[in-house]
Amino acid sequence: MAAVTTNPVPTPNADLLTNDQAADYIGVTPRTLEVWRCTKRHAIPYIKVGRLVKYRKSALDAFLERQTVGAMEKD
Repeated sequence: MAAVTTNPVPTPNADLLTNDQAADYIGVTPRTLEVWRCTKRHAIPYIKVGRLVKYRKSALDAFLERQTVGAMEKD
C-alpha cells in the first residue's frame, strides 16, 4: 500500500506573531513593545484587528536591520 503524502496548505497568517512572540523574537519584553506602540518611539508596523495586535516577522527583521550599528554594506 502506497503512503499518501499531503502538502500542508500555507496559511496567509503563517508569518504573523503575537505581541509576546514578537517581543521574544527581538529580545525585549512584551510591555516594551506595548510602550513603543503607544508612544510611537519605534515605527514597527503592526496589524490590529479589534484588540489583537500582530507583527509580521519580515517587519521585525526590517526593524532589527535598521537598528544595526556599524553594519558593513555589501558591494
